[in-house]
Amino acid sequence: MQQWLHCELYDCESSFVLIPIADIEEMREIDRSSPFSTEVLIEKAGAAVARAALRELGGAYGRRVIVVIGKGSNGEDGRVAAKRLERRGVRVQLIDADETPKELPDVDLVIDAAYGTGLKRPYEAPITNSIVLSVDIPSGVDGSTGCSIGKPFKAKKTLTFNALKPGHIFSDGACLSGELEIADIGLDTSSLSCGLVTDADVSSWISSRLNESHKWKSACWVIAGSKGMEGAARLTVSAAQRAGAGYIRFSSPEVEISEVALEAVSFPVQTDLSIDENEIDRFKSFVIGPGLGRNPELLDGIKDLVKRLRCPVVLDGDALYAFNKDDFPKKTQIILTPHEGEFEKIMGEKPTLDRITSVKKCAEKTGSIVLLKGPTTVVSDPEGKTRIINSGDQRLATAGSGDVLAGIIGAFLARGSGLLEAAASGAHVHGQLLNRLPSTGVVANDLVSCLIKTLVDIGVDEDFGVSDETDLG
Repeated sequence: MQQWLHCELYDCESSFVLIPIADIEEMREIDRSSPFSTEVLIEKAGAAVARAALRELGGAYGRRVIVVIGKGSNGEDGRVAAKRLERRGVRVQLIDADETPKELPDVDLVIDAAYGTGLKRPYEAPITNSIVLSVDIPSGVDGSTGCSIGKPFKAKKTLTFNALKPGHIFSDGACLSGELEIADIGLDTSSLSCGLVTDADVSSWISSRLNESHKWKSACWVIAGSKGMEGAARLTVSAAQRAGAGYIRFSSPEVEISEVALEAVSFPVQTDLSIDENEIDRFKSFVIGPGLGRNPELLDGIKDLVKRLRCPVVLDGDALYAFNKDDFPKKTQIILTPHEGEFEKIMGEKPTLDRITSVKKCAEKTGSIVLLKGPTTVVSDPEGKTRIINSGDQRLATAGSGDVLAGIIGAFLARGSGLLEAAASGAHVHGQLLNRLPSTGVVANDLVSCLIKTLVDIGVDEDFGVSDETDLG
């Protein structure tokens, strides 16, 4: 689930609070371009560390703190924090990171100021039973990938400066960083193109339906399902309905699916998907692919239909097998939603540990919005704008979960949201659905059942007393 995050960067009145994420080179350039000297930045950072430590200690006088000091800027931040804490009455012991014992004595707090995001060699953190506050990133975590390098500290809280780093939210780093706090030390992050999505972002991106709206203003056409995969179609249709599409048309070329919700209008299509232009033009979005099968004629039909569409389309599941990375139609409005295996099929290689870079490369190559599913979801557009979503957890790794996500995104597109915003919002909402579900035993239909209330929780839709328990057909 999403790590608890406190951020001192933003005006609380702002409705747009995308949390910036900087890769290691971007952060170095931001440091270099700062109007403040290195000494001033270290002083600001050290003061922020001291404040965070005092909040964690719940007081100062008589408290005992160990600060593990490295040779770089993290160590200098730790030294400044130590001096400030001593002035407040804290008993501070400095320990050189290269000379730490195998186990630290018990104290009220350990400040990990050993190594930061640039660490490339293995680091073995000492054993400790005390609470750990890490400076910038837990020492021993790769700042670019979140992977452990050696045996890192496990922090209760990590204090970083002006922007998150990929290592905080991917792989081991998502667990080892604990609670995340971002402190403003005066660095300008306005040039960053990557950010972590919040509820406030979603509520600003997904517009409410106007009083004068009617069903065709947010109509979505779902093409999904095949023999043995009827459930994928049902989940996609139900999710799109619950996420606010005003009208759902449903087609499955190779099988009749009679148990789709009554509110969805069934429409027969042939395997070649030769649909009249006048019918196509009535819709604001399409969702193509969940459980659809990989009949070669059908895949050719998908390629032809997508080229003809003038509205946004979500290509999910089997539809992703219709294209190679070099033959996606250009100047179209496509969202691709691969898992790792489907990503490999598109790109000819698996995503690397640096998932942000991999997704940006795929988006640029295909000319599409790319949403790579995973414990932390990455969404990027062809220009490199990237959104990170960490609201979900392992409970989403269940059959049909991706079908629900595709339906949500299709509905958000039908409601008029931009492609990048709809994809990122859909992934965030998808994860937030888990807040209303038990810790085990979640199945995909459970996600649909709490979709309406979750949108109300986030602030996307108003609560008019509509129950999530309404029959889904």
